[in-house]
Amino acid sequence: MRFDMHCHTKEGSMDGKIPISDYIQMLKSKGFQGMLVTDHDSYNGFRAYRDHLKEKIGDFIVLKGIEYDTIDAGHILVILPENVKLLLMECRGLPVRVLQDVVHRHGGILGPAHPCGERHLSITRTRAYRKNPDIMKQFDFLEAFNACESQESNSEARKLAFRYQLSMFGGSDSHHPDCVGTAYTELKDDIRSESELIRYIKEKRSTNYGGEYYHGTVKGKIGVFNHILVEGFWFYNHFASLYRHHKRKFALSLLNQ
Repeated sequence: MRFDMHCHTKEGSMDGKIPISDYIQMLKSKGFQGMLVTDHDSYNGFRAYRDHLKEKIGDFIVLKGIEYDTIDAGHILVILPENVKLLLMECRGLPVRVLQDVVHRHGGILGPAHPCGERHLSITRTRAYRKNPDIMKQFDFLEAFNACESQESNSEARKLAFRYQLSMFGGSDSHHPDCVGTAYTELKDDIRSESELIRYIKEKRSTNYGGEYYHGTVKGKIGVFNHILVEGFWFYNHFASLYRHHKRKFALSLLNQ
């Protein structure tokens, strides 16, 4: 089965431009059998599919994931079993060690998105990794091909995956229609649920990935000014994490009851 493992929707991501219904039709037209919805700190894109489209679309698999903004290690892709619902996943700002523990305690898997990409957004460009590179041992996979990254970034990601023996995904990281389906992950089994995908990855089954590079990214268009945008994200992420502190604390308390 061919999946796009990194998808941002209009319903779930502030910077997403593609309604989930359009996303599905575009991927189907390109020969994909499924997608992993990975909106930023939100399941709203998947909810839109579940509530309005699931009963109408029987020949395409939509799996629920999330791209979580940690406070110290950039963007992490998280996949939980379909019967697990954690308010905490929509409360950005957890340290990566806590995120790893929570996800694994609830039977899920996780891995860095674009691990060798932009400063603050990508784990190898963060303080958490510099202090302890072996934090990678607690991941289950990583994104080895991201269509919006550079060849150098993806090459370094593959080396990292081999070093820590992690499964490798390919994802488009699409926010705009012309990026949809530019990357893929191929799985040998017929995957129909999050639990089946989790089991597949935990068993270290084979994944094939690849794609083409997308040249319409914001960083590609603004060139040297991109570093201002990246540094701005650091401030945004920290202030947004502070704003979510009480909700995150409440969600953590629910886990301990």
